[in-house]
Amino acid sequence: MSHLLLPVLFVVGLIYASVGHGGASGYIVAMTLLGVAPEQIKPTALLLNLFVSSVAFFQYYRAGHFRWATFWPFAISSVPLAFVGARLPLSDTLYKQLLAGCLLLLIVRLIWSTKANEEAQKPIPPAVGLLVGGAVGLLSGMLGIGGGIILSPLLLIFNWATIRQTAATSALFIFVNSVSGLVGLLTKGYSPAPEQYTWIAAAFAGGLVGGYLGSHRFSVPLLRYVLALGVAVACVKLLI
Repeated sequence: MSHLLLPVLFVVGLIYASVGHGGASGYIVAMTLLGVAPEQIKPTALLLNLFVSSVAFFQYYRAGHFRWATFWPFAISSVPLAFVGARLPLSDTLYKQLLAGCLLLLIVRLIWSTKANEEAQKPIPPAVGLLVGGAVGLLSGMLGIGGGIILSPLLLIFNWATIRQTAATSALFIFVNSVSGLVGLLTKGYSPAPEQYTWIAAAFAGGLVGGYLGSHRFSVPLLRYVLALGVAVACVKLLI
């Protein structure tokens, strides 16, 4: 089934980048189902996250959707704790349950509200941002994800950002957390395998397409439905 991995990574990168996500949760499910060695899955997901989230952020930033005021309160505490989380041991069962729970949180939020949040922008209390960012960073490091699927619904629920501002913020948030988590894994002896470079190319190509479509072409409601579909599939695969 390894021949299916490249097109699957391309599609996952496209779908997730269209909403400002790196796609780690999707990569994890795909690699698990397609027989990638378990010890490679978490670091590979973070590595793919780096490339896809960076291109997604570039597209949303260039389109004028990024706000530093939305990003920094969460990132300050998230980055160091993502490093810590990446070094913590986690059983396979608990790992899948936590990841599925994060996916369910995002799905519920996306389906719950059909009205696009394109106007409300409330200030983020710094203390709340630090607390939330730290918790998300720790969990992200433990799971091998960037944390965008956790942060995004919070930004929308509390009206801290519009849907496209959320995508832009999440993309950079995912990037910095993925760097931190990957460094944590490198300190434990991880080194990339040669075949991972082709995986990166496939996901990166999908991210280029998805980032452009999300920041310029897709409608706001469609962004919600595309993301909900992708994470629903990933969640089901984790729980069965």
